Amino acid sequence: MTLQCDDTVNGYQLFNEDCREGIKRISDKSIDLILTDPPYFIDGMDDGWNDRSLKAKASKSGVIGGLPVGMKFDRMQGEKLQQFLEPLCQEWMRVLKPGGFCVVFAQGRLYHRAAMALDLSGFEIRDMLGWKYEGQAKAFSQTHFIKKDKKMSAEEKNKLIAELDGWKTPQLKPQIEPMVLAQKPKEGTFVENWQKYQIGLVNTKESLDDKFPGTIMEVPKTVRRNETAEKIEHITVKPVRLITHLIKLFTQPGQVVLDPFLGSGSHGVAAVETRRQFIGFEIEKKYYDIASERIDSANG
Repeated sequence: MTLQCDDTVNGYQLFNEDCREGIKRISDKSIDLILTDPPYFIDGMDDGWNDRSLKAKASKSGVIGGLPVGMKFDRMQGEKLQQFLEPLCQEWMRVLKPGGFCVVFAQGRLYHRAAMALDLSGFEIRDMLGWKYEGQAKAFSQTHFIKKDKKMSAEEKNKLIAELDGWKTPQLKPQIEPMVLAQKPKEGTFVENWQKYQIGLVNTKESLDDKFPGTIMEVPKTVRRNETAEKIEHITVKPVRLITHLIKLFTQPGQVVLDPFLGSGSHGVAAVETRRQFIGFEIEKKYYDIASERIDSANG
């Protein structure tokens, strides 16, 4: 069985299942763009993603901007992310048309692992894109730990606290989220590939600021009232305006966009609003329902 969008202009199909299984039903060279926001593999945001456990952890550790304040460093997170993505990237290579683009959101300190998974699967890493926004500082001081220390005297603690005033954990205020821009190798020249597949070039008429499109895309996290993270209740929701821009850069109306990690559905909303076909997978029923409702409404 292969997946096909029913409507040639704005058809879409959504599946409440693990994309690692569902993607096997997609036929070779049938997808024009893969645009996705996979698990980041930090603090439980991995292939065992569980919304309840993430929120429980956040409530205990303290949250700023939706993520636990510590975001503990663990080298294995990157290795696990790459191991998770490599088999998927091989499937993405199979289903994309030659010259088709793959845009993958990533967490800043694990971006290289996502890029490596794509590179090892045969993709050409074309660039690093950046979603620029105004984030909230997540760094925290050591005052709490100093006060709990049983080896130091009160005088020593006060002195050290004063010495470390303003010095916090190595987490600068986040203002950019990177994306890997990868491309499946084209067949022949750019023109020959375009003539055969109508893909592989970038629409430079599409712009966020009336200038030539750039690698840094500045879009507020909350563009419209119904796009706020609080309303949609998803930790890593992306603004539709940003996704719309990406879709218009790399595809034409009627072409097929695939998102293996549907989440709250912003990618599907942007796809149907721009008259692209769309296939999306979401393993968690709660988010699948939210995404389905949003995309149905957008398709109206």
